[in-house]
Amino acid sequence: MGSFISDMLGRSPVEPLQQHIKTAYQAATLLPALFKAANLNDWVKVDEISEHIKQLENEADVMKNDIRSNLPKSLFMPVPRQDLLELVLVQDKVANLSKQISSMVKVRKLQVPANLFDQFIEFVERCVDAAKKAKQSVNELDELYTTGFRGAEVKVVEKLIAKLEKIETETDGMQNSLQAAVFSMENNLPPVEVMFLYKLIDMMGEVADQAERIGRRLELLLAK
Repeated sequence: MGSFISDMLGRSPVEPLQQHIKTAYQAATLLPALFKAANLNDWVKVDEISEHIKQLENEADVMKNDIRSNLPKSLFMPVPRQDLLELVLVQDKVANLSKQISSMVKVRKLQVPANLFDQFIEFVERCVDAAKKAKQSVNELDELYTTGFRGAEVKVVEKLIAKLEKIETETDGMQNSLQAAVFSMENNLPPVEVMFLYKLIDMMGEVADQAERIGRRLELLLAK
């Protein structure tokens, strides 16, 4: 039955979506190494990592535009075309944020205060975990697409989305703790440095937020 449905639906748009989130996720995975290099004053390494992230973000942009141009308009698609277009836009923000963060660290030579660094890196890695869980959720789309977004596979995806939401909630708490720590240090840091530290924490938290939004988009697809 799955093969028959696939034939009726035509070429599945799912694989390009999966390749796109894989590329966006790869960009996010480079952020911990970027921050570590910055705090070691290894600006050559920072430049290398930043350039790699930029390349991945460019690749994600090309993929996004290709998906938007070639997504089937078939009446037999199991979900609205617009929903898939909105999903790829949310996915793309993970790559965009990674590029913005890396560019800011590179240009301003940003460093996290040493006594805050371990806590910050734990936060960054958890945000990357959220992006990873989003990627795993999107990787289940091929099975969902084949079955018309019905059946046992729906439960698998729902569990992944629940785990993604749990991680994002954790990152919210970690973000609040980091902001409180920066606040307690404000009098001992240059005001401009404080401003960019807050911005860095917010942008990193946004990576997790966008990953969680991918889960929400998938929930909407399951509800159709």
